[in-house]
Amino acid sequence: MADRVYPCDDSPPQTTEFKPPPPPPEEEEDRAHHPQSPTKLADPQSKKPGQPPPGTYVIQIPKDQVYRVPPPENAQRFERLSRGKPSRSRCCCCLCWFLSFLAAFLFLLGLAAAILYLVFRPESPDYSIERVSISGFNLTSSGPISPAFNVTVRANNPNNKIGIYYEKGSSVNVYSDGVKMATGSLPVFYQDKNNVTVVVTSLKGTGIELTSGVRTALATGVRKGTVPFNLALRAPVKLKLGSVKTWKITVKVDCELTVDKLTASARIGSKSCDYGVDLW
Repeated sequence: MADRVYPCDDSPPQTTEFKPPPPPPEEEEDRAHHPQSPTKLADPQSKKPGQPPPGTYVIQIPKDQVYRVPPPENAQRFERLSRGKPSRSRCCCCLCWFLSFLAAFLFLLGLAAAILYLVFRPESPDYSIERVSISGFNLTSSGPISPAFNVTVRANNPNNKIGIYYEKGSSVNVYSDGVKMATGSLPVFYQDKNNVTVVVTSLKGTGIELTSGVRTALATGVRKGTVPFNLALRAPVKLKLGSVKTWKITVKVDCELTVDKLTASARIGSKSCDYGVDLW
């Protein structure tokens, strides 16, 4: 190898050594009382990869605390959410029980209705207006009138195993062009199975004021021999199924009919009745 050539002053170059900064006074006193072996300078190339640079801190936290203990600002939210889960589960459980009970109840109700239908084979009764007797119409005077109707109603019960109790609280009303002319009620009676009952009910009206239009329409109908009336019947009944009576059921009958005149000898020209029931 070739020899190094130094400058002309014939002195070798001075090497620069790393001198650590002087320690604080406290550390000097501590070293004076507790002498230690000389500290070796760490080789920069001997540092292990992954070590933090000088001046940083590494804080190790247990893993269970990282996932289970919320920070202080989220403590209330964590508590609220943790309390909400059991209440929702209880609500879901109650809802499931209620729906199960409702389904079972509806199933049993439908089963009972099917059994009753198969045993008794119920049929709807039918009603018709057989005769109407009218009095009290004075169309030549402009004063109020007090009409009276005697209506004969025919009720047919076609059921072989069901009887019908007609209760108090029925109503029978007669209308002409939307004006109530007379009102009355059916008598209280029991209709046996496979029975046809004819009932005569008296309807009366007092101080009925007729408009000129209604009075003219009645007079025109008398001249033509077709005076229209509407009859509305509502009757609360109870069905007898063997030895058991049901709750009250309302029978509804609505009839449209015409008569040839407004006297006691009036005859029915045409009639049409619709009927139904209200179960509750």
